[in-house]
Order: sequence, then structure tokens, then C-alpha cells
Amino acid sequence: MGQPQQPDEAEAQAGATADGAGVSGPAAGTGPEVSPPGTAAGRPPLRVGMVGYAFMGAAHSQGWRTAGRVFDLPRSPVLAAICGRDATAVRAAAERHGWASTETDWRALIARDDIDLVDICTPGDSHAEIALAALAAGKHVLCEKPLANSVEEAEAMAGAAEQAYERGQLAMVGFNYRRVPATALARSMVADGRLGRLRHVRVTYLQDWLVDPQFPLTWRLRKELAGSGALGDLGAHIIDLAQYLAGERLSGVSALTETFVRERPLPGGAVKGLSAVSAESATGLVTVDDAAVFTGRFPSGALASFEATRYATGRKNALRIELNGERGSIAFDLERLNELSYHDGIEPGAHAGFRRILVTEPDHPYLDAWWPPGHGLGYEHTFVHQARDLVHAIAEGRQPEPSFADGLHVQRVLAAVEESAEKNSVYTPIAV
Repeated sequence: MGQPQQPDEAEAQAGATADGAGVSGPAAGTGPEVSPPGTAAGRPPLRVGMVGYAFMGAAHSQGWRTAGRVFDLPRSPVLAAICGRDATAVRAAAERHGWASTETDWRALIARDDIDLVDICTPGDSHAEIALAALAAGKHVLCEKPLANSVEEAEAMAGAAEQAYERGQLAMVGFNYRRVPATALARSMVADGRLGRLRHVRVTYLQDWLVDPQFPLTWRLRKELAGSGALGDLGAHIIDLAQYLAGERLSGVSALTETFVRERPLPGGAVKGLSAVSAESATGLVTVDDAAVFTGRFPSGALASFEATRYATGRKNALRIELNGERGSIAFDLERLNELSYHDGIEPGAHAGFRRILVTEPDHPYLDAWWPPGHGLGYEHTFVHQARDLVHAIAEGRQPEPSFADGLHVQRVLAAVEESAEKNSVYTPIAV
């Protein structure tokens, strides 16, 4: 199996854009001007500027830092500048992750002549403003999922990306679970007809980091910053993954959502990833969902079911998806991400059943550049593959996947889920 032909998540520190997203403040501009090292064999550099530096910033840094050392790329990624409002924290992040310089204002980052691509790793409330400005400035853009906090913002971003593509600029959404070798292999098997006509898709994404009612009211629990709760944070991932594997887009949904704890302590300090400390007294209202359950329909007639929650006690990052077709079934579990389960439904019943495919062979997607068979990869490798795919798309001048148009459709599904839940689960069509 050759490499794929196409080449959660925004994060920053506590307090949304005040957390290192760099939406205002004077430019820091620390560090030397970048003269790209390591442009092997004369390959031109791709100079990256990243906005945001916490959980997703660290993951994306790993991707950009590693991709050119593992894969034979047509352009060499250069970690030119990283941006965050806290000058001390962003300098520490730059030193830790290998960025050549820092900024404290994303506008200054975008204005720099030594930046070719802007990578947006901030909370959703700033995605649209930063992406639109970057595209207008002639930069390529990588934006973490979900694309925006509203359909209107996503429509503006997709429209700008389409116009920018005509000028040679590319824009991609960071749905990294497409880049697990096992899910890329599953997509290839579905496309090759190994399942036949699709009947069912069922997918769950379960976490438990909000089970404690004393966990503080971080930015992910505030609608004005995050857009939605488990729905946008986890649901966006599984909507995109289900559509990617099925090879078609959802045409309608029927949904339920719930907020189990409606008031929480305010944060008492910095937020680190999914960890935070509560203040001793003041509280605030939770304005997003804690869990979402919904069913959906594909244009082909296949049915889908989804569950996204941050209240599944004991589940840390449990994503599982299964597809059933007339000729076979495929199942993937993120906690066993080097494996794929496959049932060939046309085998004789006497010895048929699910079998385990260990996705570590060099002819599996992405794996010809990694380790010998049987030596598995991890979560961070999805970001290396993401960087690899985007560099190839830029060098070849072709639309990357998932595009901003793909991200817009996911945003429309999220909006339809919220609308359905508000109307007692009424079936809500989605424009395909």
C-alpha cells in the first residue's frame, strides 16, 4: 500500500486568547532573523509561524520539527517563529520546541516576510480572525479543529481559502486522526470496496477529565471562547473521521446534549493541557455541553451513531469507530492505534471472524519512513504525518485534505446537532 495521496484541537494557556494566543500586545521579535538551515539537497524552505504554544502548540511543534527528518520532503520545514501574549512563557516554549524567534502579537507574526505558513493553535474564538488575516497577507494556513465557533465564521474562512487557492495559497484543517496509519489504511480498504455497500457507522469518543465537579471553569467550558463543549472538542473529530472513512458526508442528524455540572469554580492559576487548579471561592456558569449523543444519515442510506462526552468515568482518550458493510466490517480503537480489526463477510462461515491487522508494515500508509515491522507509532506521529502531507500539497500546488471546505461541513454538522437538541431531537437536514 503506497503513501496517502492527500498529503482537537486548538489549545493555549489559561484564559483563551489571553493564554498565549497572541491577539494583542507589542511584538517581542526576540531571536535572530531566520536563515533556514538544513535545506537538504537545495530544497527550498517552508518557513512556519505558529500562533499558540500549549498542548496543541507542542504537538504541532513536534510535527514540524520531525517531518523533514523522517520523510523526504520537497520543501524543508523551518520553525521560524512562535507567537504568544506572555513573552516569558512563549520564549520558554520557543527554546523547548526549537523555534528560532518569538512574537507577542499574531499580527506582527503575519506581517513578517520570513513566514510562509501560519499555523493556528489557539482557542476557536480567534481562528477566523487570524486565518482571514493570514490568507489576506499571502500566507498558507493550517488551522486546528474545529475550524471556527460558528457556521458564519467557517463560511467566511472557506470562501477566503477558495479565493486564496486561486492565488496559490493553501489552507488545511488539523483533523490529525486521519493521519493514523490504521485509519488511512481503513479509508483505502473502504474505497477499494472491501466492505461493499455501507450500512452502519458507529463511533464514540469518551474522556473523563470533567467528572470532578470542582474542576475549574477553563476556556473549554465557555461558549464564547470554545464554541461548544464535548460536541466541538470531541464531536468534531469523530464527525470528520466518520465522513472520511465512509467517503461521504452526513445529510442529517437527530441529537441530544446535556450539561451535567452547570456551575464550576474559576481557575486559580495557569491551565496546562487538560489540567487546571480551582480558585478558593468564586464560581462561574458552564455555558457549553458536557455530552452529545446523536444519530445521522448518509446520502447512500447508511446510518450513523455518535457519542461524545467528557464524563465517561475511567475513559481518558477513548475513540472507537466501526463500519459495517454488506461484504465486511472494519473497526479501529485509538487506544490500540497500531491495529485495525477487519472481518471479511464473504469468507466461509466455518472460519470467518474478525482478524487483527497490525498496521506496521512498510507498505502501509506513512510507514515506509519509520521503523521495522512490529515497531508501533504513537499519538505524536499523527502531527508529523499532518506536516508531511501539507508540505507535499504546497509543493504540488494541490488542494490539501481536509480543506477549509471540509471543515465548514463539519461546522454545519455541529450546528445541526445543536439545533436538533434544542428542538427535542427533531431530525435536522444538513446541506451536502
